[in-house]
Order: sequence, then structure tokens, then C-alpha cells
Amino acid sequence: MQTPFTNLTFCIRTFGCQMNKHDSERIAGMLEGLGALPVEAIEDADIVAFMTCCVREAADTRLYGQVASLKNVPLRTGSPLAKRIVAVGGCIGQRDGEKLVEELPHLDVVFGTHNLGSLPRLIEAAVEEGGHQVEVLDAASSFPTELPTAREHDWAAWLPITIGCNNFCSYCIVPYVRGREKSRPLEDIAAEAERYVAAGVKEITLLGQNVNSYGRDLYGAPRFDAVLDALDATGVERLRFATSHPKDLTDGVIERFAKLRSLMPALHLPVQSGSDAVLAAMNRRYTRAHYLDLVRKLRAACPGIALSTDVIVGFPGETAKDFEDTFRLVDEVGYHQVFTFIYSKREGTPAAKMEDSTPREVVQERFDRLVDLVQTRAFEANQADLGSVVDVLVEGASKRDGGLLAGKSPKNQTVHAPVPSGSTAEALAGSIVPVRIEEARTWYLAGEVVDGR
Repeated sequence: MQTPFTNLTFCIRTFGCQMNKHDSERIAGMLEGLGALPVEAIEDADIVAFMTCCVREAADTRLYGQVASLKNVPLRTGSPLAKRIVAVGGCIGQRDGEKLVEELPHLDVVFGTHNLGSLPRLIEAAVEEGGHQVEVLDAASSFPTELPTAREHDWAAWLPITIGCNNFCSYCIVPYVRGREKSRPLEDIAAEAERYVAAGVKEITLLGQNVNSYGRDLYGAPRFDAVLDALDATGVERLRFATSHPKDLTDGVIERFAKLRSLMPALHLPVQSGSDAVLAAMNRRYTRAHYLDLVRKLRAACPGIALSTDVIVGFPGETAKDFEDTFRLVDEVGYHQVFTFIYSKREGTPAAKMEDSTPREVVQERFDRLVDLVQTRAFEANQADLGSVVDVLVEGASKRDGGLLAGKSPKNQTVHAPVPSGSTAEALAGSIVPVRIEEARTWYLAGEVVDGR
């Protein structure tokens, strides 16, 4: 069937969180379903879509720079279009709307977080009518999982269980661009997971801005532990989730790390700060003591669990003592991975109005000290797997060394290993192989595939 998109080429560039990555899969699914062909290089694309994040200022700068640079990239030879169609969606699209086309006049389409399904119609209008096509809705009329999806890997799937966020952390723009929290019915989630498992998916990652509060809007109280039970019952081999807010992490969810066969021993639990004063100013609604108590419970339920976190350095008003509290918490927990950020002011958030006189060089010095600690503790955490055999879900060839395979351990560590004779990394992608760990670095493990297990 011929459509206006038949044989057009498209390329998607994605910034930000897993939700944006999954939204990009939906865009790919829609465009491929209409006959468009995916390409890797922008130079080969008739349509370029940017899925954006506005959590940090660097993302804005990167987007504006990349979109502006497209003015100088000629259309591919043989393109049926008079000009390349450039679209911007995601959180920056939702936040800025018409402002984007005022500042980037060669931009053709702007869409928001609530109307992914409108993109084909907006692109078609841009091709046929010209001009700027801008559509940003205040709320979604349906759950976006109803859209088709072209997954990056056949053996792995994102599965959103909520959209939106009700937390309103004082530094965060997400509730303003993603809207209020909305949960999918448990039956719909389980049914989608069953379809994935039947299609050969090995690993499912549940998505939400705060998965731990799942179901509060539907059932009156969070029921995330019930979601985990339902997914485990599908027979999926590996189950993960992100992101988990500490204020809503229940004993029931923690217990699932001890009880469920498929739930991997890894958890991303953002702390943001180790100072009670800063946590209060951030509106995080938990204390340092509560967070550390969660860590103790998690390690009691699942000894050896790999914990990762997010930390913001230089939040307005952060004192030397506040930072030392954070530094000591990171040292005490001993994370496998920490995503460290220097505070970035986001207009429209309460924190943007907070005064801060801390010199930038002081904030940078604190940040550098924390990064050094993070690397040391991550290296130490990985040594626990030295000499052991871990099951690795192969993702393909290593980007570090194309002669090696690369994949993820149950703890979500990157693992590299020589490809067994008679096979290739590409052929092994999506399979689970045992690897004996012979080297444990800060950010990865390396070893040999064990035969006969």
C-alpha cells in the first residue's frame, strides 16, 4: 500500500531518559508502518526527528546546535522532497512549542509529549502545505502504548506502566512537561508482557517517572509489588524497572528481590543528596536516615544487590557540611554506579528562584571530589564478582573492541568476553551465556565464556 511516506527515509536522535528512548521506538514504529525506511546518518534522512529532554541545560544547548547545523546539510541525492523535514518532540517540544520555530525558523514540526501519534499527520502537512506545523497538547487523550513500536532489539523491551509525575521535586521540570501521573491497568500491562514473552523477549524493563507509586490513581494505593508478581508469572527471564523514588519504595517491593525468580539484583534508587536540609529544599520527602534504612533492607533481602543512584552537586544553598553529608553517604553505600550532575537551573521550577552565592569553582571542586570517590567505590564493588561465573545477556559486538562480545550481567554491569569459536557476537545477540570474570574494572567486567554450562 502506497502512503505519502513510502520510501522516504528517516532518522531519530534521542536525548534523555528511557521514556524518551521508548517514545523514539514508537515514532519508528509509526513511520515504518507507513512505509518509511530507517537510516543511521542524518545526511541520508529525508525526515529527522529529535526526541528531547529538558532536565538539564546542556540538553537545550545540544538540541539547538544540532538543529541549527541541519541548515548546512544537503538533501540526499534522489530524495523526493524539496527540503528535509525536521521535527522536534519530547520534553523541549512540550515546554517551548511555538518558541522553537521562532528561534529555529527552518524547523518544520514541533510536537509534545502527549501527542506522539500526531507526528505522521504533522509531517505530511509540512510536506504538502509547507510552513510550521506545531501541536502541543496539555494532556494525553489515550495511553501512548496503543501506538506501534519498532524495538531496537527483538530480545529486549521497554514496558511503560505509568506516564507523568506527581512529585514536583523543586529542581525538576518533568511534571510540567510530562503531566500528572497516570497508571495503566494491571491487566493491560500483564497482557503486553505476555505478548513480548511469546515473541521471544528475554528482558523487560518497566518504565515510569516513579514506578513505585504505580496504581495510586487507579486503586487508591500503590500496587507496584502486584505488577512485579504479574510480570514474573509471564515466564520472562529478566525483569528490571526504572525509576524508583525512595519515598514510595515499600517493604513489599523490597521483598520481591528475595522472592521473584526473574527480578534482577540491581536497583537504581536516586538519592540526589545526603543532606536532610538539601533534601527538604528539593522537596524529596524522605530523609537521609530513611534512605539508608532502605539500603539496609534491600541488602538484607538481596545480598550483593547492585545499587546505582543520581546525585546533584551544587543545589542552591548547599553548604560545605551539606556536601560532606552527601560525600559520606555515597562512601557508606558503596554504589556500583553513580550518575553525578552539577545543578542546572530550569526556568519554571521553584529551585530556579532560589538564591545561591556559592562560587562555581567551589561547586566544581566538590563535584570532582565526588567523582573520584564514585570511581573508587565502583571499582571496589565490581571486585566482588572477580572469579565468579555470571550469566550475560549478549547485546552484540563490543564497542570497545569489535572482536569481543558485550552484554549485561544480572547486576546490569557491562561485560566483555571473547566470542566462542564458531560463532559471532551478532549471532549470539539476545542469548544468555555464562562468563567467568577474570577482570573487574570500574565500569565493566571482562572474562571468558564458559563452555558446557
